[in-house]
Amino acid sequence: MRILVVDDEPDVAALVAMGIRYQRPEHQVTEVHDGDAALEAIARDRPDVVVLDLAMPGKDGFTVLRELRDGGEDVPVIVLTAKGLETDKVRGLELGADDYVTKPFSQKELVARIDAVVRRQRAATAHRRANVFEHGGLRIDFAQRKVSAGERAVQLTPTEYNLLYHLATNAGRVMPHETLLAKVWGHEYRDEVHYLKVYVGRLRNKIESDPQRPRYILTVRGVGYQFPAAEGGETEPH
Repeated sequence: MRILVVDDEPDVAALVAMGIRYQRPEHQVTEVHDGDAALEAIARDRPDVVVLDLAMPGKDGFTVLRELRDGGEDVPVIVLTAKGLETDKVRGLELGADDYVTKPFSQKELVARIDAVVRRQRAATAHRRANVFEHGGLRIDFAQRKVSAGERAVQLTPTEYNLLYHLATNAGRVMPHETLLAKVWGHEYRDEVHYLKVYVGRLRNKIESDPQRPRYILTVRGVGYQFPAAEGGETEPH
């Protein structure tokens, strides 16, 4: 596995890289120290995971993340945030980060988060079924892992696709917060409801014609979310 560590402090980047190599010696770890170098390395080396510090001078981590997702790049990203900056965590998730780790953190925690992100990415790739799901203007081709809303192709990150997959393949059922978190992020994330809220918001912005009045991802207050069952001429998986 190729992992890119991005931190403007070389000593910190080296420490993070050393911790990953110590616990996962089979991984290839590369370090860069600014946002532009990060974007170049991602385009050139195609890493499997990016560990990205948010607080960098010049092109900060938020900008790097935004440019990646706006460009359709779905590489899993774990952001590093300062302790107590809850707004940074939420903003990072809203921009498309797959996970975050708060400084100071243990190397074991970071590697566990890397492993979890990779599991989710592999699960997204494994969710290939020989059918197509259609509901209203939304179409999910499970075999190709392609999603479209009307005539518009929708670009999803692996985490976004996993979430949509579990909602759509359970259409008509209420999916509790804890169930979705366990299926998409892992059992260790069952209490992290803010992850789910942020990613539901991201999905709605991508697939709903009016995210404030969703047709596909419905909130069941205090319980979870539901993808509505097909009605009339709507087509379920076939």
